[in-house]
Amino acid sequence: MREEGFVAVTGGRAWYARAGGDEGMPLLVLHGGPGAASYYVEPFCEAMAAHRPVVWYDQLGCGRSEQPDDPSLWTVERSVEELDQVRAALGLDRCHLLGQSWGGWLSIDYMCRGPEGIQGLVLASTSASMPQFTAEARRLIDELPEPARSTLVKLGARGEYESPAYQDAVMEFYRRHLCRLDPWPEALVRTAEELDGNQVYLTMNGPTEFDVIGCLRDWDRTGDLHRISAPTLVTCGRFDEITPACSETIRNGIAGSRLVVFERSAHCAHLEELELYVRTVEEFLAGVDAAAG
Repeated sequence: MREEGFVAVTGGRAWYARAGGDEGMPLLVLHGGPGAASYYVEPFCEAMAAHRPVVWYDQLGCGRSEQPDDPSLWTVERSVEELDQVRAALGLDRCHLLGQSWGGWLSIDYMCRGPEGIQGLVLASTSASMPQFTAEARRLIDELPEPARSTLVKLGARGEYESPAYQDAVMEFYRRHLCRLDPWPEALVRTAEELDGNQVYLTMNGPTEFDVIGCLRDWDRTGDLHRISAPTLVTCGRFDEITPACSETIRNGIAGSRLVVFERSAHCAHLEELELYVRTVEEFLAGVDAAAG
């Protein structure tokens, strides 16, 4: 059974979906970007719905949600407020939370504020620090073969992001560090297409993965990770663009957290190793449920 609808949030209406019936502790899933749609997490959400209720939504400004032309809306503060509004509207007083990529940054920021009712937390392919992420991304660029490495460095410095050579070099990076499946799943392709030119992405991030000049450029919650007390599972791919070093920082900062690295994956382990990923997450959540009685 799948239910879809809209909820009112600051700035407009956000689309959501719910699947998996009514039995068990719900899982709320936050997609990446910022500004990407949730299409690429739907295969995971639908697979998890065999085990428990799962809710996911397109954050305002992307996908099936309303897309107001108002750059002032695209802040961490409003995104945190939106998350609270979605939880309240959908009756998610007690639930698990999974954030992937930017959804993980949002989850970390949210959890550092001490919200009530989050039983278990999964931080997927994410970081606690934008400066650490960008430094790691530069390291990965330096490890690319030529001419991809020098093309990204030289054309990026000149802002020639639309150059065919630059785009080819970006795809070389993505094939290694975003998704190693060939071809990419349709759900990921659809998300990537909708991200192109998205106002949320341009405002919060910047023109590319490697040029973070938006309002997230200095975001860093590393020193606040100790505030997170919910049982936490950290996941990443061995070849992830948000590297295992970023995940290690999170594990070291959250007491009792556990890290699982998916050895055949890049940034989308929930697609690249779907069955293993679902099994890993469900075992963790079931353990949290059992411990809570």
